[in-house]
Amino acid sequence: MTAQETGPAAAVRALMEKYVEAVYKADVATLGTLFHPAAVTSGYLGDMLLAGSPEPFLVDVGGRPSMEATGAPYKAQILDIQASARTAGLRLEETGFFGTTSFVNYFHLLKVGDEWQIVSKTFESL
Repeated sequence: MTAQETGPAAAVRALMEKYVEAVYKADVATLGTLFHPAAVTSGYLGDMLLAGSPEPFLVDVGGRPSMEATGAPYKAQILDIQASARTAGLRLEETGFFGTTSFVNYFHLLKVGDEWQIVSKTFESL
């Protein structure tokens, strides 16, 4: 969390830090709880357009040894958080995803009850 972040922005950063840790550790149980049940994911993996639920992403992350176990050089940086009382958006840049892939991701989140949840993820491999 940066010194300027308080309130909703700080809460959104905390959720996204859980996301990054769960991706790194291939903790799909935790990762799945961060997405709203109606969440969508869309983006490009190379030239292939993917669109649908987060399920294929969860299967991919959980279907191979974790980046933690393999020592992959995974790094993630949470950027550009914009948050109001119940809505938020941000950019997440990743390098070393399962060793070799880099991504730019854009997330939208909603506060549902007392919890922030990811409602959309758009991405592009670089």
